[in-house]
Amino acid sequence: MNTLSTLQPLFDLKHWCYAGLILLAACRPQYSPLSSIEVARNGINGGALSRDGQYSVVGSVFHGGSLWRNSDAERLYNWNHSKDSTDDRIIISADINATNQRALTADAATLVLWDVSTGAATRFWTSPAEVLDSKLDIEGRYALLGLADHSAVIFDAIQGGITRKFSHKGRVRSVDLSDDNLIAITGSEDHSAIIWQVSNSKPLFTIQHKEDVQFVKLSYDGRYAVTAAQFDRAELWGVEKQRSIAQLPLKKERLKRGLYITSARFSDDSKQLLIGYPNRTIELRTTQSLKLLKTWTLPKRKHWQPTNAAVIDVAFDQQDKQYRAMSSDGFVHLLQ
Repeated sequence: MNTLSTLQPLFDLKHWCYAGLILLAACRPQYSPLSSIEVARNGINGGALSRDGQYSVVGSVFHGGSLWRNSDAERLYNWNHSKDSTDDRIIISADINATNQRALTADAATLVLWDVSTGAATRFWTSPAEVLDSKLDIEGRYALLGLADHSAVIFDAIQGGITRKFSHKGRVRSVDLSDDNLIAITGSEDHSAIIWQVSNSKPLFTIQHKEDVQFVKLSYDGRYAVTAAQFDRAELWGVEKQRSIAQLPLKKERLKRGLYITSARFSDDSKQLLIGYPNRTIELRTTQSLKLLKTWTLPKRKHWQPTNAAVIDVAFDQQDKQYRAMSSDGFVHLLQ
C-alpha cells in the first residue's frame, strides 16, 4: 500500500521576514498528515468517510466504487453499478450511515444500497432525476437526494419511492439531514439555502447568498448549519433562533478565486467544526466563536505540478481521537 507519511515532517512552520526592519513574525503551524493511504490512483469523483472515520466509500475516476477500512488500509469490496466494464457509471455521490451498516452510492441515474458487513448490494433503484448529492439517515433506511430537477427528495432506500419533496428554483447541489430526521437543509443554484421541517416539507427559514450555494451542512443535533457559496461568503447559523452566528473568515482573494468550502463536519457534541477547502487545506474551529484551533495542509500527489486537490470529506476519528480527510487526488489522510 502506498503511503506518503514516511517522508513528511510532522509540521512545517513558516516565517515571514521584512528585510531592513529586522522583523520576524510567525504564523500558525501548517501541519501535515500522520499517514496517507491511496484509495484511487486517478482521483475520486465522489466519496464519503464514515461518521467515526473508520471507513471510506470511494467512487474513483476510472475504476468504479470501493469500500476501504482506514485503520489498516484494506480494500474490503469493489462496489460497481454495472458488471459491464464498458458501461461507465461514474459514482458522483456516496454516503455511509452512522452505525456503519449501510452505504449508498449514486451515479447520475441510479442508486445502490450496500450491506457493509457482507459487501452485497441489497437495493438498486433508478433515481427520480439526476443526482447531485446524497445523504443517508442515521439508520440507513432513507436517503435525502439533491437533484438536478430543482428539487430535493427523501427517498425510501429500502422500499423505494419518494416520501418528502423540497422545491427550489435551481439545481440542488448539496443536502444534509439531522440525526432525528426532523430537520433538513438544501443548497441550490438559485442562490438560496433552505432549512426545512421534514414532517410537513415546509421551510423553517431561507438563507440568501449572492451566488450559487455549493455546500451546506447540519450538526447532528440540528442546532447549527453551515452554508457556503462560490465567490460569496461561508456562514455559520443557529437553526433554533434562525440567525447568523458568524461568517467564516475567508480572505477576499480566496473568495475571488472561488475557494469555498468543499466539506465540513461537526463533532458529536457540536462544539467543534472540521472544514475542508478546495486547496488541500483543512481547519479545526470552535463552533461558538469559530476560533481557529489547528490547520493542516495535505501533500500533493506530484510535488512538481501546481495542481491542487479538493478535500472531499472530513471526519472525527472517534476511535483514535484523531481526524480523517479524503482528497480528490485519491488519498485518505490521518490527521492529528
